[in-house]
Amino acid sequence: MDIHLGIPEAKRQAIAEGLSRLLADTYTLYLQTHNFHWNVTGPMFNSLHLMFENQYTELALGVDLIAERIRALGMPAPGTYSSFSKLSTVAEIEGVPPAKEMIGILLKGQETVVRTARQLLPLVSEVGDESSADLLTQRLQVHEKTAWMLRSLLE
Repeated sequence: MDIHLGIPEAKRQAIAEGLSRLLADTYTLYLQTHNFHWNVTGPMFNSLHLMFENQYTELALGVDLIAERIRALGMPAPGTYSSFSKLSTVAEIEGVPPAKEMIGILLKGQETVVRTARQLLPLVSEVGDESSADLLTQRLQVHEKTAWMLRSLLE
């Protein structure tokens, strides 16, 4: 079925590809945050356990919004570990690092997601894709604020 959204198909495809990278980064960060929520230990256990829970819950909502935008553009959303591992630029961590290292790892992940989202803004602006621009702006606000909070824990 033809899609008539006022965005040429090639541009919709390019936006969907960028959003797919954002989805993969966000999902990888979600898994990492959930893992750290389960496995954090030490004197900051309670505060970090709760903070990580809030973060992975927000990330779970984010992945759904990103995937649904990809679908609204008429493209399939990636949804497998294999596709996410090929698309993601968030570094996957093996093992269970100490709590302070977890904070630093999650900070790097949040900043990676910010950069991935920001790279897509010129394209969506070029074609007047306000819906994708709004989604990206909202994701940037969430990830920049979370990065600031994590960074503050390390000072």
